[in-house]
Amino acid sequence: MLRITELRLPIDHPPHALPAAAAARLGIAVGDIAAHTVFRRSVDARRTGAPSFIYTVDVTLADANGEAALLAALAGERTVSLTPDTRYRFVGQAPASGLPEAARPLIVGFGPCGIFAALILAQMGFRPIVLERGKEVRERTRDTWGLWRQSTLNPESNVQFGEGGAGTFSDGKLYSQIRDPKHHGRKVLTEFVKAGAPEEILYLAKPHIGTFRLVSMVEAMRREIIELGGEIRFQQRVDSLLFDEPPATASDQPNMRRLRGVRLAGGEEILSRHVVLALGHSARDTFTHLHELGVAMEAKPFSVGFRIEHPQSLIDRARYGRHAGDTRLGAADYKLVHHASNGRTVYSFCMCPGGTVVAATSEEGCVVTNGMSQYSRAERNANSGIVVNVSPEDFGGTPDDPLAGIAFQRRLEAHAFVLGGSTYAAPAQRVGDFLAGRASTTLGGVVPSYKPGVHPTDLSSALPDWAISALREAIPAFERQIKGFSLPDAVLTGVETRTSSPLRLPRGDDLQSVNVRGLYPAGEGAGYAGGILSAAVDGIQVAEALALDLLASGITHD
Repeated sequence: MLRITELRLPIDHPPHALPAAAAARLGIAVGDIAAHTVFRRSVDARRTGAPSFIYTVDVTLADANGEAALLAALAGERTVSLTPDTRYRFVGQAPASGLPEAARPLIVGFGPCGIFAALILAQMGFRPIVLERGKEVRERTRDTWGLWRQSTLNPESNVQFGEGGAGTFSDGKLYSQIRDPKHHGRKVLTEFVKAGAPEEILYLAKPHIGTFRLVSMVEAMRREIIELGGEIRFQQRVDSLLFDEPPATASDQPNMRRLRGVRLAGGEEILSRHVVLALGHSARDTFTHLHELGVAMEAKPFSVGFRIEHPQSLIDRARYGRHAGDTRLGAADYKLVHHASNGRTVYSFCMCPGGTVVAATSEEGCVVTNGMSQYSRAERNANSGIVVNVSPEDFGGTPDDPLAGIAFQRRLEAHAFVLGGSTYAAPAQRVGDFLAGRASTTLGGVVPSYKPGVHPTDLSSALPDWAISALREAIPAFERQIKGFSLPDAVLTGVETRTSSPLRLPRGDDLQSVNVRGLYPAGEGAGYAGGILSAAVDGIQVAEALALDLLASGITHD
């Protein structure tokens, strides 16, 4: 097949226009094309009032033998190339004789990273055992609604903990800017479609699924893992790692320990030489235990800020002009960046068109916000995180403390709880009041979507002064890109603190911990992903590395 990129068509184009445009680009007749498949479709709304679709199309010629000659004739046309082979290929297979029980890999955490690590290992025949501290996704959903509807928090079952991970209660975004030379992202999307996602995620430039669909998809993937011999155990919190003492072999590095299993909170020990640590970014107690055990980790930058809500219709008009509301375009999104005069960068984060702001804390006495959309993106408001970069130098504490970022987050979240009235309501402020430096006593025409509710107040103490200053500068600057962004009645809700993990567990080229042999830090919590797709891709990569090491070991564990 031949791949053609950058085919621009109006959003109301007839179906026959696409193969005609492909044929014109190739300089052939439409009849010379046997078939065409859309690989990618994006919306270009930069031309005010005239958005268009930009296509990448894979074309099969009626005369397959003519591909080489056509490519040679089009050598100067950068938008035409051979279609790459994106099929997934497994790196290994478990022995036909079966896997000894003690050789079965363990996966700690069942978010996107853990799900795909388990799925890939199960598909290769390695019968993984998954240990998830939270509950099955539907039980977890009921617990999450308990916070949203009744202000009752379950610290072990919430937006952060449980089957599906934090991404289950999100917009379900499935795009990323990671490098992906092996096309693992395509494997992720293909598995999602097999589990029930709409096929359009295979070609939309910014695919999303939404919370309700994610729930059933997670259940379908769990069933496949079990059918392939995997085991998934819920409400099983890992409290400690077990090591060989002294080092397993004389060739081990002096500061390198060898993993031999895990200990659960209930005291049970499960032996395995290969453990994927697919924690979410909110597994703070587990990070503390790992630090006490001497597992290598380091503080890393992240971002903090607020959620901002506007009427979705305002964003649609700003982005699509007279085409606002066209169902072919859907709810408009945005991506904004401002480099403030104090050296900070302010940017939009996890923008949720037609969505809601949700309570996302996992700890008592704290308020944390996040954004969520359903597949339809049909709610009244658009919301996005508006966040400011934070570096380890901002955390306070000792410079070499890898847990300092967690302490920094907790201080902000605990203060937000107090600002909101100490009821899990969130502190909120009108944008006009925030920019003017005065407290909000009431809210205006934009009705905040956060449940269990908001408390109008002054957000100036909710973040460090440098963050407040940067945000007050950025919001008017964003107005120049999105007309109405500084709408006085738009609502800021605090605080957004869990944009990414505040630490990283360093790993080597073999994706194992730099000082614990057999431990594979993975995904968002370990500092190697920032969303559903990137976490899932990292899960695949770690599963492959683990499988190769397991096969190289001869699968003879004592």
